Amino acid sequence: MNHDVIVVGGSYSGMAATLQLVRARRSVLVIDAGQRRNRFASHSHGFLGQDGVPPGEIAANARRQLEAYPTLTWLEGRVEAVAGQADEFTVTTADGESHLGRRILLATGVTDQLSAIDGLAQRWGKTVFHCPYCHGYELGQGRIGIVGASPMSIHQAELLTDWGDVTLLVNGALELNEEIRSTLERRGVVIDEARIDRIEGHADVTMVDGRRLSFAGLFVVTRTAPSSPLAETIGCALEETPMGIQIRTDAESKTSVPGVFACGDAARFPHSVSLAVGNGAMTGFHIHRSLLWPETIEPAQAESRAL
Repeated sequence: MNHDVIVVGGSYSGMAATLQLVRARRSVLVIDAGQRRNRFASHSHGFLGQDGVPPGEIAANARRQLEAYPTLTWLEGRVEAVAGQADEFTVTTADGESHLGRRILLATGVTDQLSAIDGLAQRWGKTVFHCPYCHGYELGQGRIGIVGASPMSIHQAELLTDWGDVTLLVNGALELNEEIRSTLERRGVVIDEARIDRIEGHADVTMVDGRRLSFAGLFVVTRTAPSSPLAETIGCALEETPMGIQIRTDAESKTSVPGVFACGDAARFPHSVSLAVGNGAMTGFHIHRSLLWPETIEPAQAESRAL
């Protein structure tokens, strides 16, 4: 079967795009490996109408709604390769199956690269977070620790002062000049220069000097990259952002490869479920229009959004 669109990745942005396409009665194949980025979190916040709902429940309900449309095919699996050109793409999965499609949507999400601190990864999504809008309110204006990881940690420390009393744990990862120190201090941020030894308990940070600092929660800036190498192997241009590497797209979610689109965290920042769903829905519109008016399929000369 030659599908109108093959969507690689069935998380929030991919499903949002799919909804627009199946409602336009287009044939859509979703291939999903089941690795949602927020699978480590117990609840999702900041998504209108779904605030506080477990992310797995949101995803399962969305899939049930999609499966009510007869032009949807859902395949659980992992895409290994994409070949061909617009209107004649071939997608090969890990089990060796091949599928034909006119358009490709990369909605693969991203992988978070965490700081190598003992105990941090085990608490990711539980008491260690990256997005204050998603998890800050639940900390009840308690004590918040920022684990230094990149220059963006300074911005994160300033931002989080609206959610609690902030301590910036420099951990040898940042250089703070007098201007930065003055700005942080004016915002009430406590600066701790000692290195971190490990994280234990709920969100207890043991420093190398033996002190134990207890927090309601910790935040860390992760470096992100598309969770699949597909974009690069297809030939899509990538770009550097303050959060890491993402797929370069234009205003219509087109990549640099004609017929290949990208949406969600893999193609833009900042990241949240709400923003991924909105971007996915708009991408669905653009893909549908490219099927109606194929002369518009050539990507614009997308300028890098790297800052």
